[in-house]
Amino acid sequence: MIYPFKFLSFLSVSLAFVVTGCGYYSFSGSTLPHLKTIAIPTFQDDTAEFGVKDDLTNSLIEAFTSDNTLKIADQRNADSILTGRLLAVRDGAGAFNRSETVNEIRVTVSVEVKFEDLQNRKIVWEDKLSQVGTYAPSGGSTSNTTREEAIAEAIKNITDEVLNRSISGW
Repeated sequence: MIYPFKFLSFLSVSLAFVVTGCGYYSFSGSTLPHLKTIAIPTFQDDTAEFGVKDDLTNSLIEAFTSDNTLKIADQRNADSILTGRLLAVRDGAGAFNRSETVNEIRVTVSVEVKFEDLQNRKIVWEDKLSQVGTYAPSGGSTSNTTREEAIAEAIKNITDEVLNRSISGW
């Protein structure tokens, strides 16, 4: 006789946790409610890497467009702005084989990014970010990954981090 009572008590408490834990959740992120639009001008470039700043800027615009939490707008009409600078694109040995020959090269893309609330004239977040992509040295591996693909991988990782920091967690 005690078992049904304990079971019902357990079930009631469990149900209470489930119901209260599912009270409210938004799939649109938790952006500041007054921000509806974002401007993303072309990043500045401190490197000699041709096209990387444009690839990064385009990747960010595509990500924000796909996410649709903040609509892309020109700078004159935007509620917020994402600006940045490409600081460095550096190659370095990533992995060696048994004969101590490099069989993987890591390319690190470093940027400085600032997300500003233009309505309240406040910096929401600002940081230096670095991400890595890997590629094989010419003739050194069975991998067909090129340096350009490794840079694209690093740009994708930076884009994901910037998007996540800009639309969630405030």
